Amino acid sequence: MHENNKYEKLFWSIALPGFGQLLNGKYIKGIILIFLEFLVNVQGNFNKVIFLSFHGEIEKAIQQTDYHWLMFYPCLYFFAMWDAYKDAGGGKKPYSFLPFVFSAYFVTVGLIFSSDFTIFGILIGPVWLPILAVVPGVGIGFLLQLLMNKWR
Repeated sequence: MHENNKYEKLFWSIALPGFGQLLNGKYIKGIILIFLEFLVNVQGNFNKVIFLSFHGEIEKAIQQTDYHWLMFYPCLYFFAMWDAYKDAGGGKKPYSFLPFVFSAYFVTVGLIFSSDFTIFGILIGPVWLPILAVVPGVGIGFLLQLLMNKWR
């Protein structure tokens, strides 16, 4: 297996949850993840929210967001990424899942507070705040992975 193969699967999974699984030959899992992505995306009105956010219409994006549905998205998204990466031969070090898990946690919390959280008086919204939350999620996940492997 080529070293970049695991990254190829990871990046396809970032593009759409389930694509990495299809490339790994895990067809049922891939189809289920794609179905779940479409279900949560449509029910959460996520494409409209992304469109409005990219056009700077954060208040409208917040109004269009179905938070009850969209709360499922971070865990689905990061699980699909981890699973595709792991099945392609990545994540061999102990606790390699932690950056993915903590990203899901932090993005979920970012989504929870996205309707009223501001930075320097600017409302960030349901797309940008969760994206910003990936950074501390990955960082804390890697830090915990490092510490837990050191203390083994």
